Amino acid sequence: MRLSRSIVGPEEAAAVTRVLLEDGYLGMGAEVAAFESELAAFLGVSTEQVSCVNSGTAAVHLAVAAALEPGDEVLVQSLTFVATFQAISAAGCVPIACEIRPETIAIDLEDAARRLTPKTRAIMPVHYASYPAQYGEVYAFAKRHGLRVIEDAAHAFGCLVEGRPVGRGGDIVCFSFDGIKNITSGEGGAVVTADPVVGQRIRDGRLLGVEKDSEKRYRGERSWEFDVRRQGYRYHMSNLFAAIGRVQLRRLPGEFAPARRRLAAHYRERLATMSGVRLLETDLTTVIPHLQPVAVQHGRREAVREALQAIGVQSGLHYMPNHLLTFYGGGRVSLPVTEAVFAELVSLPLHPGLTLADVDTVCDVIDTVVGRAASA
Repeated sequence: MRLSRSIVGPEEAAAVTRVLLEDGYLGMGAEVAAFESELAAFLGVSTEQVSCVNSGTAAVHLAVAAALEPGDEVLVQSLTFVATFQAISAAGCVPIACEIRPETIAIDLEDAARRLTPKTRAIMPVHYASYPAQYGEVYAFAKRHGLRVIEDAAHAFGCLVEGRPVGRGGDIVCFSFDGIKNITSGEGGAVVTADPVVGQRIRDGRLLGVEKDSEKRYRGERSWEFDVRRQGYRYHMSNLFAAIGRVQLRRLPGEFAPARRRLAAHYRERLATMSGVRLLETDLTTVIPHLQPVAVQHGRREAVREALQAIGVQSGLHYMPNHLLTFYGGGRVSLPVTEAVFAELVSLPLHPGLTLADVDTVCDVIDTVVGRAASA
């Protein structure tokens, strides 16, 4: 049983074939423009606020580079995928690893406040397992301290916060559309912002810094005489990826979202009463869960993983705390809450290709392992 997988089929294949045989241009063009327009309509923002790129990591990198300056510090939770930290440092900025709140894996704002310095310019909340926890609190914190908010919403496309889609009303919001996210474009991502300066920098930055090149590519043209004023990258999305993304976007509300919520609800029903298993806080009425993490207590995590592996069920560890990685300090900073939570976290299979019976199989194994520990 796969931990996660892409759910694609004939519709996505037909869309790619259409671009290959009818459009003939595989780079960034009209298909990307159409995807951006449809994403904007889905989120309820103007098309000018949405910029598609070739990965979620590129989205965060461009967002940081567009809003901040080299040497600026960014408050961010340590327990996130390394891409979050790599994107910050790639922009010449400094990720400041912060503790998490164990019930949500959201950044601990009290700990973040202790790490403020004159160089702090932004806070980056990570919507872990798709849940935009303490959303209003993060924005209030940023307002008090004069910080930009760059949301790492890689897990959270399609989710709601305060009654509106994640991506509408935020400062700078970064999504991922890689193969296992709530929707996929094969590889890809997007940045959403109402800040016109940041938005233009991102659109130029994804095309090697060539100014105003996006508009020409949407018309099937190229810039032959141009200027470049800022560092740019080859981060644009291709028409092929956009074609896949457009189909996936249509499938999200009626197919993917209900399936993910149904599976996650069944996990929660089965696991809620198990001794030695702790569920994270979430809200399945507003969240489309990308991951299904649980905390297995009393040192039984590896026993659970081994028992699942023995019957062919994959599990995951989301994620290795970044402050323990050599490149980001190798444990020079102590974050005891983060380290304790990581030692218990395990991610269980979750994707729309699973059945409720598959969830029961996983939960039965966990029940056996934690029950055996309880009776020992």
